[in-house]
Amino acid sequence: MSGSKEERKGSGEWHDFFWNPRTRELLGRTATSWGLITLFYLIFYLFLAGMFALTMYIMLLTLDDYKPTWQDRLATPGMMIRPKGNQLEITFTMSDTESWDGFVQNLDLFLSPYNESFQVQTNDNCPPDQYFIQEDSGEVRNNPKRSCQFNRTMLGDCSGMSDRFYGYSRGQPCILIKLNRVIGMLPGKDGESPYVTCGAKSYKVGEDEWREDSEKIGPLAYFPTNGSFNLMYYPYYGRRAQVNYTQPLVAVKFLNASLNTDIDVECKVVSNTLIAGSERDKFAGRVSFKLRINDK
Repeated sequence: MSGSKEERKGSGEWHDFFWNPRTRELLGRTATSWGLITLFYLIFYLFLAGMFALTMYIMLLTLDDYKPTWQDRLATPGMMIRPKGNQLEITFTMSDTESWDGFVQNLDLFLSPYNESFQVQTNDNCPPDQYFIQEDSGEVRNNPKRSCQFNRTMLGDCSGMSDRFYGYSRGQPCILIKLNRVIGMLPGKDGESPYVTCGAKSYKVGEDEWREDSEKIGPLAYFPTNGSFNLMYYPYYGRRAQVNYTQPLVAVKFLNASLNTDIDVECKVVSNTLIAGSERDKFAGRVSFKLRINDK
């Protein structure tokens, strides 16, 4: 019986805590108390929301729709290659069409915006070897800004026009190289355009010994002439300001690379204004990849 009385007492205390009819309290608070605490938190969170909205508004006033206020990118841009291989590795077998067909399709898709029909309609035929500067006039924006044509025919044997397999069927593959976009970058001076050079990458074989397989890489051909990124494609003004911008490309064709062996290749940009890669960032202005051509 005593247990039942204790249970009823505990149950009654719990009910009184939830709703006490004598004091008219809900969960230990009267209606006035609940109203005041609700009003306090409502005002508190409205204040926080207002502060956040004001902060965002002030920040947005400092932003430019066409040019970033601050740029934290490296002065020397990185480089990328096409076609995209598995972890920067281009491996294929000449006699196996399926091993290189994906590379060919990747290049076809990548070069489709470089077709002459599209370039003539959207971009200008600019004078070479000089910057295509399009300044604003005070507060009046010169937008959208124009861009210079880069036709895929400029890639010669690597354009996919004369050889729709880009040399992969004959063991003379083409690799396309592009510099990452950096707004406002001027990559050359005195009319000298930056250019790409490729060679065998050095690797360590001992404590103080380095080796490179230069005999494996064979002769190379560059397109356009001298493998240069012409100055007329710079400066870049940004995706929104320069909607039809076409990145310049450099194609490297391996004419007689050794077969059935791994070749470590490194390509880098040479410029009289861009700083070469340092210990801080060894990949600035350069890209490394592995090439393997199997004959069967």
